[in-house]
Amino acid sequence: MVIRSHRSALIILALVSFIWGSEFTLIDMAMEIIPVNTYNAIRFALAGCALLPLLWFSKETLHKSQLRPLLYKGAVLGILLFIAFYAQTEGLRHTSVSNAGFITGLGTPLVPVLGFLLFRAKASVSVWIGVMLATLGLYFLTVGDKLAFNQGDSLVLVCAFAFAIHILLTGKFVNHLPVIPLTIVQLFAVAIYSTISAVYSSEPAFYLAGNAPLTWQQSLFTPIVLGAIVFAGLFGTAFAYWAQSAGQKLLPDYKVALVFTLEPIFACLTAWLVLDEQLGPMGLLGAAGIMSGMIVAEVGDRIFTKEVCV
Repeated sequence: MVIRSHRSALIILALVSFIWGSEFTLIDMAMEIIPVNTYNAIRFALAGCALLPLLWFSKETLHKSQLRPLLYKGAVLGILLFIAFYAQTEGLRHTSVSNAGFITGLGTPLVPVLGFLLFRAKASVSVWIGVMLATLGLYFLTVGDKLAFNQGDSLVLVCAFAFAIHILLTGKFVNHLPVIPLTIVQLFAVAIYSTISAVYSSEPAFYLAGNAPLTWQQSLFTPIVLGAIVFAGLFGTAFAYWAQSAGQKLLPDYKVALVFTLEPIFACLTAWLVLDEQLGPMGLLGAAGIMSGMIVAEVGDRIFTKEVCV
């Protein structure tokens, strides 16, 4: 499976943003039942297994000389995803879905900033304007004039940095390695890291400390937990990270990050529908800012024949 056009990549990554935004609420409810590391271990193991059949249908070839770089780079990407998803999922236990959506979205402006600081990668003026509009929109969308930074927010901020670095490194790795094997390796790496963390954690593996003890069957087969694992594992992880890796063969890092600013819009809408978290006028203004930022960054590259780089 290969994404062959710029437009297809944008559409598929927008779908990924919808999936990620929608799963925030489901995961938030699941975290009231099951520990974070156990949930992530099962989620990522399921995602890795779900992509294995694609190896049979894919035309991608893995040369013997690529095996060691594949394992090494997949493990590095896996560490970043492990940090990001642990911090985000644990953070959801201590902050609102809306705040988590906003702070995760800060990964968007961090991509060109970290890209410049770490790799001296330059972006056009239209991109920086788009990033600023999207960031301002994210602020109005989910925080407005009530900025309250708590423990959960701090964890999700760590997640935003990890996601930004993951996008940057994925953009570098996918040019030299096959997409599906690289995706599978990093997903199984997260499952392994999460399993080790669950085993060595002082907390119970299948229920939250302080709650009534549950067997693994009672915990995993709770409708909310099972639904979160299946939906997030198959769509929010297996499909999403194949789509990101394949999309970054065609799109620059900053455009992928800007498409992902749609995620908190969907997170807020889902939280409003399911948890009755209100969006309000400021939220609508923020959504407009995000859309404006995406349009400016996308159209600006086409309008200006000569880019002014910063």
